[in-house]
Amino acid sequence: MKELRAHAGFPIEPAYGPEDLAGVDFERDIGRPGEYPYTRGIHKHMYRERLWTMRQYVGFGTPAETNARFKYLMAHGQDALNVAFDLPTQLGLDSDDPKAEGEVGRVGMAVDTLADMEAAFAGIPLDRVSVSLTINGMAAPITAMYYAVAAKQGAAAERVVTTPQNDILKEFIARGTWIYPVDPSLRLVGDLIEFSSRHYPRSNPVSVCGYHIREAGCTTAQEMAYGLAIAAAYVELMLARGMAVDDFAPRISFNFTAWGKIFEEVAKFRAGRRLYARMLRERFRASNPRSWMFRSLIGGGGSAFAVQEPENNIVRGAYIALAAALAGAQTMALPTYDEAYTIPSPKAQLIALRTMQICAEESGAADTVDPLAGSYYVEALTSAMENRILEELAHVERMGGIVEAVRSGAIQAEVARQAYLFEQRMVSGEIPKVAVNCHVGDQPVEADRDVELYSFDPRATEAQVAKLARIRRDRDDGAVATALGRLADEARGRGNLMYPITEAVKAYATLGEIARAMKNVFGEHREAVKF
Repeated sequence: MKELRAHAGFPIEPAYGPEDLAGVDFERDIGRPGEYPYTRGIHKHMYRERLWTMRQYVGFGTPAETNARFKYLMAHGQDALNVAFDLPTQLGLDSDDPKAEGEVGRVGMAVDTLADMEAAFAGIPLDRVSVSLTINGMAAPITAMYYAVAAKQGAAAERVVTTPQNDILKEFIARGTWIYPVDPSLRLVGDLIEFSSRHYPRSNPVSVCGYHIREAGCTTAQEMAYGLAIAAAYVELMLARGMAVDDFAPRISFNFTAWGKIFEEVAKFRAGRRLYARMLRERFRASNPRSWMFRSLIGGGGSAFAVQEPENNIVRGAYIALAAALAGAQTMALPTYDEAYTIPSPKAQLIALRTMQICAEESGAADTVDPLAGSYYVEALTSAMENRILEELAHVERMGGIVEAVRSGAIQAEVARQAYLFEQRMVSGEIPKVAVNCHVGDQPVEADRDVELYSFDPRATEAQVAKLARIRRDRDDGAVATALGRLADEARGRGNLMYPITEAVKAYATLGEIARAMKNVFGEHREAVKF
């Protein structure tokens, strides 16, 4: 008989029974939906009262092009937005910066000034639409721009719902779009959490993102463990700043993947919810039940999909949607079937949206809360996953904690090691991938490609650079200089930088100018590399 192991590393038995739940206490470990420790979901009736929000990841070219795609998806029933920014924007570079050449608008929307955010959300009421901003190193100025647009629309601050990712620790671990050294980067995370908690009570000023760490190569258990460790680091950061835990913890959110084995992914989230609830209540003494709730966007990463026979990715996406629904997602996003080839086409994004809608309306997955509860397999798997997550958390502590592990490069090295091991298992066929390493036909890859390739138009860059030049020409340079000078002065002190950043944004200072004002004080990060 073939031996099987979960991606997290523990063995999967051929059958499960009551004996596998001998150590499980129903009230302590499973409980009721909407009740501590939230193993079965954070709301009593879950999707019977409110479905997950659907927010495809969208952004390319100019803000006007992205705005058109937003409206296309909303016209077909998408009820929330998730914004992709190009690499220059993520790295705090203006579109006319020599370092940005060839990257403007390629993998996301280009943003240089407040005028770009105004164009991106023209005709979209920000007091009625929830928007995620997938931005980290530049989360503070991009979110300040978003708040400024909402104010220009007349939206009351208490009605603005946005989720800037703002998780710089996972950038150091997985993606690399960091700018400043670790400590000032954490300061900016804290400044945005504090500012938003005080002025925008429905915002989610940090979205802890295990998603990108998993995409970089870690295991399912490590994804959850590292996410919980990062969340704990941000809680400790805010407590050290003098905030009470219940003043900010209810608005912490998460972003995780679900592209592996369905039941392992479900177990990961059930275990993660109860570990997070216990951590916030017992370790950090949070008293508000909303502080104990693990609220998550769940979606698939692009690495789940394959170049070969791309239509098969539609099926993979449906299973990801099912896993996310069974796992208790508050928000869902799916990769598109053309993900391995191109920026998603309108057709591909519509299919992904329809996949989520069919899962919600036709499959029955939303009919009852946590329908897998009580399964010998799922409950045993949840306990096994919890134990493995705790082992990974203990390993992080032996590294000196998540922040020190990032500084030293130890976490990055471990993720790289796991990525190598995973690729070995893929190449060997131990992890099967249909039409990739098993059931492979004799047709070349090119023969089974039927996707609409995105054709990047260089005129988009030209238009963006021309618009930037126009903004610089028409703005009040004195106001910009004053705002940037204040930002640099505040960066040398200990004040909350969101206030001078907001002043600079409203004066139409460019993202590059804002980033540079802080870089001149903070310096740049140099990654520690370990093998």
